[in-house]
Amino acid sequence: MYTCNTDFKRYSISNETKGFISVCAKFVRYIFFIKTLVFVQILPCVAELQVDITRGVVKPIPVAVTNFLGNSDKEANLGRNIAMVIKADLVRSGLFSAIDERAFIDIEKSIDTKPNYGNWRLLKAQALSQGKVEVVGDNRLKVQFRLWDVFAEQQMIGQVYSTVAENWRRIAHIIADSIYKRVTGEDGYFDTRVVYIAESGPSNRRIKRLAIMDQDGENHHFLTDGGSLVLTPRFSPSRQEITYMSYHGNVPRVYIFNIDSGRQELLGDFPGMTFAPRFSPDGNGVIMSMAKDGNSEIYSMDLRTRKVKRLTNHFAIDTSPHYSPNGRRIVFNSDRGGSQQIYVMDANGKNVKRISFGSGRYATPVWSPRGDLVAFTKMTKGKFYIGVMDVDGKGERLLAEGFLVESPTWSPNGRVIMFFREKPVSKKGGIISRLYSIDLTGFNERELVTPMDASDPAWSPLIP
Repeated sequence: MYTCNTDFKRYSISNETKGFISVCAKFVRYIFFIKTLVFVQILPCVAELQVDITRGVVKPIPVAVTNFLGNSDKEANLGRNIAMVIKADLVRSGLFSAIDERAFIDIEKSIDTKPNYGNWRLLKAQALSQGKVEVVGDNRLKVQFRLWDVFAEQQMIGQVYSTVAENWRRIAHIIADSIYKRVTGEDGYFDTRVVYIAESGPSNRRIKRLAIMDQDGENHHFLTDGGSLVLTPRFSPSRQEITYMSYHGNVPRVYIFNIDSGRQELLGDFPGMTFAPRFSPDGNGVIMSMAKDGNSEIYSMDLRTRKVKRLTNHFAIDTSPHYSPNGRRIVFNSDRGGSQQIYVMDANGKNVKRISFGSGRYATPVWSPRGDLVAFTKMTKGKFYIGVMDVDGKGERLLAEGFLVESPTWSPNGRVIMFFREKPVSKKGGIISRLYSIDLTGFNERELVTPMDASDPAWSPLIP
């Protein structure tokens, strides 16, 4: 806010002069009104660029992503690669469309000067991304980035990053997250990883290995060698750690694996367990289902003390528990009502309440990171579905279907769900299994390309 202080001097004037001044003032106001109408027509809109992603279907925002500048061939090549990753991230979200660089009229030679907005408005670009890459020393990068609002003719973001050269893809993902957040108002999800089960071999002798990759499928590598069967990896919501199951002598063992350090820790042997435990929101505990005395119940474990606490006590099968983001409630599925349905309860196991009442059976409920929705697998009329509902069971929506679709996992911003889909490929029982993602609107379904068959995805939080 700007304040202008002005001193006014008093003058004595005649009535005739007052009348003349009044007429002149009216004329000036009329002329100003006419000019205002003209300027409204010819000046660019200065409203701040922002997209409302709460609506059902969002028209993608046209964005121009220019190659990051560089003074050497190495810098220029890195600049092209960084821009390519940024563009791919934004387009894959379904909320942005990238303008073909072949249509660019002019590209500024410096990011320190304002762009020629008129050229970009001709291409209907609403936002413009620019940057510069510098190689500092032997193995360091300095990356500068600016985001411009083309119609408001103002800078939206200005950032500088410094890192080792090997992290150039992470820098690109971080920049894409910044653009996403600035325009949508929500945190992005591009600087994340996905852990999953990589499958190979015939259907009766499947080799299953734990694998990890960036959310766009790059930087893929295996975490286990396939010597033991591994199942159901689960990411910690607060750390770069996962739990997973591995069978040793037909006894399921649960391991905790730290992604950054590569350190693996045996959590324990858990006979009767079918899914790996899920972490508590603070990462200091896990929740699990185990079959003891022939009955499946839900238990929690403090990872610091290894103390186990029983939370349910019912003759029905209680399984697939998952904490709410604040850790106060638990969602799970149970057949205590006669069929497999979704229930919620307090974190201490009290106040159990059924929330699903649709036709068919429900499984693998997963609480959204936002806390407002529960994703699930639904089986009805011979088909499988991935759906979401409010935490009170209202507003059920089915987003994806298939011969077999399972294991929903949320992006850290609660906007996108990843799952796996199996498809029959022969009459002899052959199948293929692939990872897919879909927006909460039920649109923008995309396959995530993996080197081999893939199942049981788990999405990481943003990488610190």
